[in-house]
Amino acid sequence: MNDAAAWFREAWARLQPSGELNLDAAVAVAVAVAIALLVVPALWRWSRVAVTVVHELGHAVVGVAARRRFTGLVLRPDMSGHTVTVGPARGFGLVASTWAGYPAPAVVGAVVARLATGGWAPTLLGFAALTLLLALVWARSLYTAGVLLALAAVTGTLWWWGPPQLQGAVVLATGCFLVAGAWRHLVAVAARPTPGSDPGTLARLTRVPRAAWVLSHGVVLGLATWWLAAGIVQLDVLRTVQPG
Repeated sequence: MNDAAAWFREAWARLQPSGELNLDAAVAVAVAVAIALLVVPALWRWSRVAVTVVHELGHAVVGVAARRRFTGLVLRPDMSGHTVTVGPARGFGLVASTWAGYPAPAVVGAVVARLATGGWAPTLLGFAALTLLLALVWARSLYTAGVLLALAAVTGTLWWWGPPQLQGAVVLATGCFLVAGAWRHLVAVAARPTPGSDPGTLARLTRVPRAAWVLSHGVVLGLATWWLAAGIVQLDVLRTVQPG
């Protein structure tokens, strides 16, 4: 009992925010890492699964918020995936859940990157590891479970043993990568329209043209990108004008 209490006290302590991130080095590293993961084919082939996981969990979270039941998550070796929610075959809940996938990585990425600059990386890493472990309940294939476990292990290891500045730099890089990866996913679906894609499904459900849904996704991605960039610039300016 005492060992368990001590572990929970230690875990709680490791969830507390650290000092502000050293932006001078972290932003340059984060941008460089995000660009490398996006443009190097071998790196993108493996790293894009993180974008897919957030995309699919975006479907699930919004679906649950819209009173649908989340019943399954499937990831595939080609890094695609799908989420199963149960509820009415038409209506607001299904439309909202379907729409949420493409914006989710950009919104999540912008939020975590900005929080990382304020020292919240330890809290985010602990929360992310717990979320990935909980998502195992809905994994519907061994591959899905393996990916979620691997991501949870990496995230948990960095949370428990990583030094604060490394934690901040990695979370900032991950946030930037999710935002940029969301753009790459959206450009790909816009360039190669298929009836089974999220915009195609939305067009079938609502009779609103597919292009309008792609545009709505682009607007959200643009706002998330602007908000992230503005926050980093603002924080850098505030640090610059401080005495000393």
